[in-house]
Amino acid sequence: MAFTNYSSLNRAQLTFEYLHTNSTTHEFLFGALAELVDNARDAEATRIDIFTERKEDLRGGFLLCFLDDGAGMDPSEAASVIQFGKSAKRSPESIQIGQYGNGLKSGSMRIGKDFILFTKKADTMTSLFLSRTFHEEEGIDEVIVPLPTWNSHTREPITEDMEKFAIETELIYKYSPFKSEQEVMEQFRKISGESGTLVVVFNLKLMDNGDPELDVISDPKDIQMAGTPPERTKPERRSFRAYAAVIYIDPRMRIFLHGDKVQTKRLSCCLYKPRMYKYTSNRFKTRAEQEVKKAEHMAKIAEEKAREAESKARALELRLSGDVTRESRVTLRQVQNTAITLRREADVKKRMKEAKQRALKEPKELNFIFGVNIEQRELDGMFVYNCSRLIKMYEKVGPQLEGGMACGGVVGVVDVPYLVLEPTHNKQDFADAKEYRHLLKAMGEHLAQYWKDVGIAQKGIIKFWDEFGYLSANWNQPPSSELRYKRRRAMEIPTTIQCDQCLKWRTLPFQLSAVEKTFPERWVCSMNPDPEQDRCEAPEQKQKLPLGVLKKDTISHEEKKKQLSEKIRQQQEKLEAMQKTSSVCSQADLKKLPLDVSSRPTAESSPSLSRPPRPRSPPLPAVLKNVPIRSPPPKMNSQMRKPLPVGPMVSSPKVSSISLKGEASTSRAQSHTTAIVKPNNAAVKTPARTVLPPKLAPPFAQHNSKSQHEILSAKCSKTSVPKKPMPIKMPLLSSIRKRNSNLISRNEEEVDDQALMQKQERAKRPKIVEIKQEKKDTNEVVVELSDSTGEEELPSHKSAQKDKGLHVEVRVNKEWFTGRVTAVELGKHAVRWKVKFDYVPTDTTPRDRWVEKGSEDVRLMKPPSPEHQTPDTQRYIEPSTSDNTPIEPDTTEPSANHGTMDLLVQTLRNCLRYFLPPNFPVSKNELSSMNAEDLVSLPLKEYFKQYEVGLQNLCNSYQTRADARAKVFEENLRNSEKKLRETEDKLQKLRTNIVALLQKVQEDIDINTDDELDAYIEDLITKGDSAD
Repeated sequence: MAFTNYSSLNRAQLTFEYLHTNSTTHEFLFGALAELVDNARDAEATRIDIFTERKEDLRGGFLLCFLDDGAGMDPSEAASVIQFGKSAKRSPESIQIGQYGNGLKSGSMRIGKDFILFTKKADTMTSLFLSRTFHEEEGIDEVIVPLPTWNSHTREPITEDMEKFAIETELIYKYSPFKSEQEVMEQFRKISGESGTLVVVFNLKLMDNGDPELDVISDPKDIQMAGTPPERTKPERRSFRAYAAVIYIDPRMRIFLHGDKVQTKRLSCCLYKPRMYKYTSNRFKTRAEQEVKKAEHMAKIAEEKAREAESKARALELRLSGDVTRESRVTLRQVQNTAITLRREADVKKRMKEAKQRALKEPKELNFIFGVNIEQRELDGMFVYNCSRLIKMYEKVGPQLEGGMACGGVVGVVDVPYLVLEPTHNKQDFADAKEYRHLLKAMGEHLAQYWKDVGIAQKGIIKFWDEFGYLSANWNQPPSSELRYKRRRAMEIPTTIQCDQCLKWRTLPFQLSAVEKTFPERWVCSMNPDPEQDRCEAPEQKQKLPLGVLKKDTISHEEKKKQLSEKIRQQQEKLEAMQKTSSVCSQADLKKLPLDVSSRPTAESSPSLSRPPRPRSPPLPAVLKNVPIRSPPPKMNSQMRKPLPVGPMVSSPKVSSISLKGEASTSRAQSHTTAIVKPNNAAVKTPARTVLPPKLAPPFAQHNSKSQHEILSAKCSKTSVPKKPMPIKMPLLSSIRKRNSNLISRNEEEVDDQALMQKQERAKRPKIVEIKQEKKDTNEVVVELSDSTGEEELPSHKSAQKDKGLHVEVRVNKEWFTGRVTAVELGKHAVRWKVKFDYVPTDTTPRDRWVEKGSEDVRLMKPPSPEHQTPDTQRYIEPSTSDNTPIEPDTTEPSANHGTMDLLVQTLRNCLRYFLPPNFPVSKNELSSMNAEDLVSLPLKEYFKQYEVGLQNLCNSYQTRADARAKVFEENLRNSEKKLRETEDKLQKLRTNIVALLQKVQEDIDINTDDELDAYIEDLITKGDSAD
């Protein structure tokens, strides 16, 4: 259908409000600035200058300028700039960043309301003016763009309509910062070369407080994001200098900010132990499918055009078959040539379609590069590039999402082609979110493999970071600035710098003197100390990266079944243990025990002991029932030999009212509780264990108190509930009365001396089990669970609970994993920790594990040094007194370290004498007689400088001798090979002559190969020897 048939239909119109709407796609302001930098890179510019000029009469107070030395634009190319969505860079195989024909408009309108462009190419100078201010003041809805052009030599207008040219220049002089033709020509003169482009953005966007969004005052050499605090903000999101340094994966353009060069980086060259992993996948099909559909459509159209042209050619040939005139032949030839051309184009489109269809089925290959950022470990994550342009940064994947120390400090880099993933228009995200998530998942799996390959966790994460100067527990703290740590980091990461002339990257050899050296802004290849790379003509050396392989752990069916059975067994054991024991944490839990428990005080009754027994009561808990009577003291460790807390003296005129208190510990009984236990008969002869306070206990009985304390402290949190009632034997009241009266009289003299100690130790005393026996109508045993320290827990249990939250490392399958203690359990023989790992492979290792404290498979991660702790990590650690451990005296006096100091001084002298440079002004004898003060004043910097020079000279001499010997060996090898060839030729001639001689002697002989000849001659020699 002819185009004229559509002339009456409505057309879409673009209003100037769309300029603002289009700019809102840039949520990240630096992304808008990067759009203008991208245009310079796509124009093959080698340099771009970003600077500001003060203009107080404009909104924001300054102009933001972008000047590059790229290819520039002629008038027709500049006219295509104002066509939204049109781009000459768009092609599937394109390596240019721009694809949508929208970056200049959206980026500049996000920065300010207006921009003007000056560009030079060939003999033309063109200016383009896009202004929202002009449209608002003139009340124009359509987008009008003045586009005047001048001759670059004569400065004369290039136009066929002078009236149009006059209107365009008048609008520029009225609404732009340049009010005359002279000022406009001055902007063209800033483009020093034959081609280039200058973009000036003005009337900048402001914040709510009236200040511009871009801060160019705080740092005169940078452009910063206003209102963004430096704390907890990535530098690339606050500083445009930092963002421009990593914006391209392989920078080939110099970027100057306010006249100061940006030190661009190749991230893969800035990492410790970089490693590359090749990843192939069939998942990335969205973009390829779009290209296939487009190619199929283009091939279909081309095929239709070719068939139509061929049909016309055949029809014309039939019609002119009898006409032999020259004009008819020329017309026929033209139609046939057109048909041939269209057929060729159709065949090309068809081949392109088939190639893209094949490419759709082929897996896409990406290169993942991982390394450790030992310069700033808090800056970790994935950097995802598209066609060498940074799209996403600091993306956490895999183990980094766990929030632990596993994979902390690791940076990943990947460059995704345009055919694999398509970026959004603002170049801050990817269009297909599902495929992008798949990419991050794949990077997470390879990141875990890299962490395993470098072996940091195996030798200890804390130890690894301490080696490079990270001495603080605060992850965000920078490394130490001490020279030894700087040298350590510099030794692992070679210096990579770009030549200012040829733009090639050079890796400098390590030099000790270059650790704190700042390189000049204009560095060229001739400054390279490497003789093979000290000229621009030398080829650029590619970074050699070791290749890693993703190893997926495969578990057999039997192993899975075994692991599942082990987990079921562990859960069953936990369930049985919970059913057998009952925790006593409060008075309510105590009431659940098989005791007749009441809170009322016991009243004295008739003293008669001959009354008939009461009905049998439930038995006492095993904590009281199993206490031995005067058992010999067990073998105790050093902690248990320490004196027990001194209890209060209890005296009363009536023995029956004395509370017999012991050191037995019970569960967490929060209030004073009395339990009445009734024996089944009155004639009880075997006395039960009666525990006295330390003040009332005789010397022979104190061992029993200790034994009881040991036995009961092991059951501090669990009380076994027996299932069957057991008879209880109690002591006679007379024997108790007699024993107590003797103990009271023996300890009266010590009461006054220990009264003060009693108050101090009261807070440390454990819970007491009081066993009271009073005269009643029947024998009654009153068991009191009281807390003599108020609300304090058992010391051993409380100190064990302090282990919660500790950072530890646990060895699992010969590998160390970091984690945190989340639970503590007191066993019969040891303390058990439940450790939750920061990260483990989910298919082989559980997320948490119970380990024994102090075992070989667990080690405590080293706490930070106090001098390196930050205020948020410093805390006062109160010394534990739960086990009454005496504080040992401080032995770190200077006098105690004299021997160590002398040994260190002697060792330093020996080291300095051993490595002494030949021409050093201090001799070995003088070094031997130096004391510590003399060694401190020794010029170590000059010492190491001379040592390094001598070492380099020695290495160079070795290299020279090795090269000379290599040349000699090569020459000898060439001579030997030459002689070998000559010898082989002589041997071959000799064999030929022998065969000819044999054929003359014996004509029927048939020898075709050298092996046959050798065998024949050997056979002749053997026969001749045997005949002799």
